[in-house]
Amino acid sequence: MKNIKLTLLAITILSTCSLLRAQDPHFSQYYSNPLYLNPAFAGSNICPRASLNYRNQYPVLDVFQTYSASYDQYVDGLNGGIGVLVMRDEAGGGALSTTEASLIYSYHLKVSRKFTLLAGFQGTFRQRAINWDNLTFPDQIDPYYGFVLETAQRPPGSDIATNLDVSAGILGFTEKFYFGASFHHLTQPDEAFFQDGKLPLKISGQAGFTIPLGRQRIHNELQNYLIPNVVYQRQGTFDQMTLSTAFSRGPISGGLGFRTSTANPDAVVVLLGYAPTEGAWKIGYSYDITISSAANSLGGAHEVSLGYNFPCRVRKKRNEAIKCPKF
Repeated sequence: MKNIKLTLLAITILSTCSLLRAQDPHFSQYYSNPLYLNPAFAGSNICPRASLNYRNQYPVLDVFQTYSASYDQYVDGLNGGIGVLVMRDEAGGGALSTTEASLIYSYHLKVSRKFTLLAGFQGTFRQRAINWDNLTFPDQIDPYYGFVLETAQRPPGSDIATNLDVSAGILGFTEKFYFGASFHHLTQPDEAFFQDGKLPLKISGQAGFTIPLGRQRIHNELQNYLIPNVVYQRQGTFDQMTLSTAFSRGPISGGLGFRTSTANPDAVVVLLGYAPTEGAWKIGYSYDITISSAANSLGGAHEVSLGYNFPCRVRKKRNEAIKCPKF
């Protein structure tokens, strides 16, 4: 079974290396990984914030896993937020891997008493690696003895491709709504192993509302909120739209999402969140129920997020944090 998985992966790698129509990894809990979604989110929480995210795509195959870690905070002296983001994506148990490390700055402009505009800039060191020894190919299969033949496929001249990348984003918000756009891979770096090829520009748009439900409570953590939001992304010839609604009451949150592309619907996403201490730990879990032509035979996708909001220092001026889903 493992050899079959790696064979499928080898075919995929050779296809993407030749045509380079690759897509960035995506997270269903995108607002639990805000710096990955849009660099303008850096410092939007005002208080220091750390996030960890893990995604296992198609667990039946056990070959696609993505890890992410980030930290950001608002800095008075810089009139904006700073952030650090590290991401690693593995296919085939590391046979094909992508590692990124980013530094982010987001400028915060108080346009009016109720409206704030953020502009984010991101510099990324990106490394893509292929472990040729972990791959098997169809021409290695003997009808009787299995994977025993030599392959005619030749490894690339280099098994590591490194480059520098630049991204940017913009974000506007009030207490009740937010909207933004991000532009990743502005430099369209060349990351092909076999021939020249550029990573396509990824354009993303985000918007959402925070709707209080019922009577306003004295203690904000007891207030009920409904938070509908939408994210649209396009990279090369691929596009994706996610429509979701989150519900939050005190430490408990939950939500449903629907992800689709122009070609076909992809998945229904079920999300659950729990924050045992307001302003401190936040834990989220989501499951993607695949509804595309692949059905759910590959196990959909599991995703776990862990966030921590550090205590704020006494501030000279007051800024509002963006009210996003608490996943």
